[in-house]
Amino acid sequence: MEELRVRINENGRIVIPAPMRSALGIGPGDEIVLKVKDGELHITTVRNRIAKAQELVSHYLKRGARLSDELIAERREAAKRE
Repeated sequence: MEELRVRINENGRIVIPAPMRSALGIGPGDEIVLKVKDGELHITTVRNRIAKAQELVSHYLKRGARLSDELIAERREAAKRE
């Protein structure tokens, strides 16, 4: 994606150009995450953050395992012991 220059308006707002919104997969009402790092503004989506977290966690799971099933099983075992 190419660089584009935009101006900040009098209210401190910017418009993210349509091609960049499209590249990020964002639309009206979507939540985004803003972060300043090394003097630069980084924009990502909540959806992208969740996908990255799931990818990181997936390395620690057995293939085909579901955390929700494991949690339910643990809760049922704990309930039996109470």
